[in-house]
Amino acid sequence: MEALPFASSASWQEIIWQQNIKPILLLIGISVAIILCVIIAVAYLTYAERKVLAWIQRRRGPNTVGPFGLLQPFADAFKLIFKEPVIPAGADRVVFLCAPILTFGLALGAWAVIPIADGVVFADVNAGILYLFALSSLGVYGVIMGGWASNSQYAFLGAMRSAAQMISYEIAIGFVIVCVLLLSGSLNLSSIVHAQSEMWFIFPLFPMAIIFFISGLAETNRAPFDLPESESELVSGFNVEYSGMVFALFFLGEYANMILIAALATLFFFGGWLSPISFEPFLSVPAPVWFMLKVCILLFLFLWVRGTFPRYRYDQLMRLGWKVFLPLSLLWVIFISSLVYFFDIPSRV
Repeated sequence: MEALPFASSASWQEIIWQQNIKPILLLIGISVAIILCVIIAVAYLTYAERKVLAWIQRRRGPNTVGPFGLLQPFADAFKLIFKEPVIPAGADRVVFLCAPILTFGLALGAWAVIPIADGVVFADVNAGILYLFALSSLGVYGVIMGGWASNSQYAFLGAMRSAAQMISYEIAIGFVIVCVLLLSGSLNLSSIVHAQSEMWFIFPLFPMAIIFFISGLAETNRAPFDLPESESELVSGFNVEYSGMVFALFFLGEYANMILIAALATLFFFGGWLSPISFEPFLSVPAPVWFMLKVCILLFLFLWVRGTFPRYRYDQLMRLGWKVFLPLSLLWVIFISSLVYFFDIPSRV
């Protein structure tokens, strides 16, 4: 008679390790690696922004801390970590501290479904776009909580501005995503990339790509749509009462969302990790390199826009979102739906 698998303590411990503990430790390790990569990318995005703006304005930018100023992000991080967080006397302490944690947590959680190469993704879920859309919709709560809990009129007004802005441009982004879904026939991000193996979606959806990029600027409160942080009338907007590490979480969340918008634009319109040209058989470029290169180019456009365009007025911001982007994106959804119906495009791609 064969021995049962739990007859000895050694075999029972091995079963527990293989079936329970080892997968959990593997998931924790992958999660920590993703979080560290995103944090390092955010840190050096701040360095790149200061350098690009310095080049545009004919300045040097960071050049003192480390060679070429490469250690400046770590100096900024140490300063914020050791700076005392000041909580206003009349603030709701629990909500005040939970707001930046929520904002940063949602920005990190979105990376769970972002594929950087074929099969290289933490969770390749079938409804990845719905997961991202749900997280982006929750992001506004962190801003509102921070502005309300600060017990400051300036912070509350900045939070209201930001909420209205994010909701307005999120509708346009939703219609853009509908166009992408119609052409790809899938909610899975990897399947959307595979659907662009013959032709990138930037060509049939060029107006939608422009709307997505501009709406991404507004969604992340970036210039020229940084109305919630307009220093001339609101000091610093919804985060005016934050300092130290709790302010750093808002800061990290904003820049992590910038990288996320650039990554989504790469997946939706520029073929994700797919190569635009082939170097075979002379050179084999890894797929993640193409993905990161496209993301970096789009992030450079984010920074370029900030150094080029002046800030919009609030009425101009609302008019652009509701009277221009919303009708145009809705018309393009109807146009793409007609193409899909008459030419059966998803089955061909």
